Amino acid sequence: MLFIHNYDEAVFDPRLLEAFITVADAGSFTAAAHRLGSTQSTVSQQIGRLEGRIRKPLLDRTARPVKLTPAGERLIGYARRVLALQREAAALLADPSGSRTLQVGLPDDLMTAAMGDGFARFAARHPDIRLDVTTGLSRDLSRRYRDGEFDLVIVKEYRAQADARASFSEPLAWIESADHAQPWSDPIPLVAFPPGGLYRDQMVEQIESAGLRWYLAFTGNSLVSVLRAVEAGLGITILPFATIEPYRVHICRQFEPVMPMTLSIYTWEQDAATSELLAALTRIVSLERVANGPLDRAAAGL
Repeated sequence: MLFIHNYDEAVFDPRLLEAFITVADAGSFTAAAHRLGSTQSTVSQQIGRLEGRIRKPLLDRTARPVKLTPAGERLIGYARRVLALQREAAALLADPSGSRTLQVGLPDDLMTAAMGDGFARFAARHPDIRLDVTTGLSRDLSRRYRDGEFDLVIVKEYRAQADARASFSEPLAWIESADHAQPWSDPIPLVAFPPGGLYRDQMVEQIESAGLRWYLAFTGNSLVSVLRAVEAGLGITILPFATIEPYRVHICRQFEPVMPMTLSIYTWEQDAATSELLAALTRIVSLERVANGPLDRAAAGL
């Protein structure tokens, strides 16, 4: 836990927090000063003031690039959230309509027609709230949520964290073309998402555990491109079983069954509007993507 001694308002001076975040992101004081339109000495003084307030070093200045200390790693997520809340408050007060932004992140394959309709219905009921929805890889979405960039996220992970608002087991399977099914020989051609994707890691681990070699036959940035490549017979992949219709693909039974992934929903706030969106997204995920229903952390009463 990060303890702050002799608290005063300078600890949360947004200028100091912005300097700290910018140095951490840029990896150097020089680059951070350039981004901030300031001087290196000014940025260094701002970091020094922040460190002086909490009496802990936040950055390892001897590293190249500059790295966060343990205290810096604990503080940076909160710092991002403080600035995000400040920007949200400023936007709210500046907007005559009183609208606020609700930032949501989810994996690409979860942005189905039903999910889109759910967002649209929520937006129609809450004209004072602006939805900002982003899709991406689960690991990146999770990191950005922890850094305070999202108000609500749905992510895929091996197991849900303790603060998950809802979690579900999502069945996975090896998928191959229905028109080009074949006994796959060593080396195995894989159709995958870019590096960092959980399915990609799971494929490689399972193939290598079986003592087989592999190569990347196709890398796609979207679910559609991956399924089209599999449909054409370029290789095999691991995907949620719920995603494969209406493509000409089916389950490949040549390999060991795949362990399910966990779909988790996280949110910082529990105001009425966010709770409503959480309930709506939980229902959609449960109906569309889950064969066996929610696990015990699913939101009560949904």
